[in-house]
Amino acid sequence: MNKRTTLAALLAAATLGLNAQKPMTAPKGGKAISDELIGIFFEDISSSADGGLYAELLQNGSFEFNPGERDGWGPGTAWRMIRPGHSLGNLEVRMDKPLHANNPTYMRLHTERTREFHDYKGWRGFGLQNDGFDGISVKGGQKYDFSAFLRNVGTAEPKQVRIALVEPGARGKETKLLADTTLTVNGGQWQQYKATLTPNADCQKAALQVLVLTVGDLDIDQLSLMPQDTYKGHGLRKDLTQALADLKPKFLRFPGGCVVHGGGDGFWNTYRWKTTIGPREQRRQLKNTWGYHQSMGLGYYEYFQLCEDLNMAPLPILPCGVSCQGTNGGWNMWPTQAQDVCPMSDMDEWVQDALDLIEWANGDPATSKWAKMRADQGHPKPFGLKYLGIGNEEKISPEFNERFKYMYEKVSKAHPEIVIVGTAGPGSHPKNPDYEAGWELADELQMPIIDEHYYEKNEYFLSSRQYDSYPRDRKTKVYLGEYAAKDKKLIDALAEGLYLLHVERNADVVVMTSYAPLFARKNATNWNPDLIYFDNERPYLTCSYYVQQMFGQSSGQYFYGDCVSFQGDEPYGKIQPQKDVHYGQSVVLNTKTRRLFVKLVNAGGEAKKADINLSRFSLKKNVTVTTLTGQPDQENNFEQQPIAPKKETLKAKKKFTFDLQPYTMVMFEYQL
Repeated sequence: MNKRTTLAALLAAATLGLNAQKPMTAPKGGKAISDELIGIFFEDISSSADGGLYAELLQNGSFEFNPGERDGWGPGTAWRMIRPGHSLGNLEVRMDKPLHANNPTYMRLHTERTREFHDYKGWRGFGLQNDGFDGISVKGGQKYDFSAFLRNVGTAEPKQVRIALVEPGARGKETKLLADTTLTVNGGQWQQYKATLTPNADCQKAALQVLVLTVGDLDIDQLSLMPQDTYKGHGLRKDLTQALADLKPKFLRFPGGCVVHGGGDGFWNTYRWKTTIGPREQRRQLKNTWGYHQSMGLGYYEYFQLCEDLNMAPLPILPCGVSCQGTNGGWNMWPTQAQDVCPMSDMDEWVQDALDLIEWANGDPATSKWAKMRADQGHPKPFGLKYLGIGNEEKISPEFNERFKYMYEKVSKAHPEIVIVGTAGPGSHPKNPDYEAGWELADELQMPIIDEHYYEKNEYFLSSRQYDSYPRDRKTKVYLGEYAAKDKKLIDALAEGLYLLHVERNADVVVMTSYAPLFARKNATNWNPDLIYFDNERPYLTCSYYVQQMFGQSSGQYFYGDCVSFQGDEPYGKIQPQKDVHYGQSVVLNTKTRRLFVKLVNAGGEAKKADINLSRFSLKKNVTVTTLTGQPDQENNFEQQPIAPKKETLKAKKKFTFDLQPYTMVMFEYQL
């Protein structure tokens, strides 16, 4: 180590020592609240996984698409046959002697003639082309890892296979080569071949070509093209994952949502975590509830790895032997609906799935076969699972109750350290009978946490203050697992922000929340609104995203309700907050980071004066002020993003009056 390196290390250590502050004691007057209030919920809806968060650039790389998922689909979906020059051949879909039983379909390329024709200037061969998800976006100079399983058929002669990234030529224009390499395929058994491609230019609409240059038969399966530059090298798209990291979420709920229990297809399509781990060629792919295909490249291992990378607590949701009541149009059959249930004699299988998941996540590889599978995949250290959800907004029928209780009691007895999250059914409002039935079950079982869901117009979030009246003596806490105003304008985001102030005030009862849905791909959207929209090039962040970000960045352990008062209002605590008041405040202290956060929201059209008194806190010199403001009907989209927070640093004052402008959210961040 040279002197310069030594000095840099000492300076870094000194800086770390200055920044590492001891937790402080909270001043009097605060109410203890949850510091895990803001999390995220990922469901593979609107093509959020393949073609989205999962960084794979090829679509249908394993030829497993089928017409049962969508009319007109098949093994060749997203592929097309190519034969430059005078090359000749044909394609054959096969399932005999597959790569793996969970991945049974592959393609045989029969090459009859491969010849260069002068118009193609060096191009020859017979093969396939994949255009990815609306094209493959690549950057010049960056590296992309290609892999495929190949098998030479019928001859000992090695086969030459050219792998090329190209910019396809429009009519009258020749194809532009971006990068290529040639593989030599030997042997008559499946073998994985790898190569790295480095494009010589940027291209938003590239394609991958696989060209066999040798006459004969070649089997091909499980093709992949992944950027090397993924988030922390773990296979997730970097910009989308960074958008999640910037929310500062405390937990991740996954994999759904209706995806958990097979949606409208029945038990055969239920998401089973065990088939989503291990080598990708061994994972069982599924029809997605929302009408497309799931490769399971983003599986349970990747979800848990993401949690570790973003310092989030994993909250996996498991099915409990009850199908979605929306099966085959069942949503239109309310109140009976089309819920299906497995026989009670089969429930031990579902219980065992939960017990094995806990072993896989937390067990010792030396003593647990499931933990050894985790270690073999690259993570010998336990993931530290503490939450487990059972069921997802199923109708709270007697059949559901029977199966949930069976599974809940078995898992709780085997693992009392695991916090079980139950469900209050779809549409978790007092007006909904499932809400009442779900809470009755929670009270009977003394359930730790129950998951409520509701999507409403912004008027609901502007006026509802339902958690003020929730009993404080209940053992069961609330997880608001899915909610959103039904649009993505600024007024909707501010309504959600006002509601989150209410939730924060009641964070002794509501201990977790997550906006939903999280992601939506452009031109492949199943649900609106969503928190983050994206295409191949970039995400765009909604107004609601920035509200969530401010709350995620301002987590803490204590809430102070008497530090802010709005002029013209009664003092806090003298009356219940009025339901028709479209402004509010929250003061939260994080004793671990020694930071104090004051948040103000005005979702109305008139300015308000807020008197702020922080005399009980020892403030440092400066305060960071973050402001989100605009016109109520403004929204962000792919063409323009007028709404974004602005930050400024001001001199900190302990007592001051602040003019809160219309349609504005402001956050003050103090260091103590």
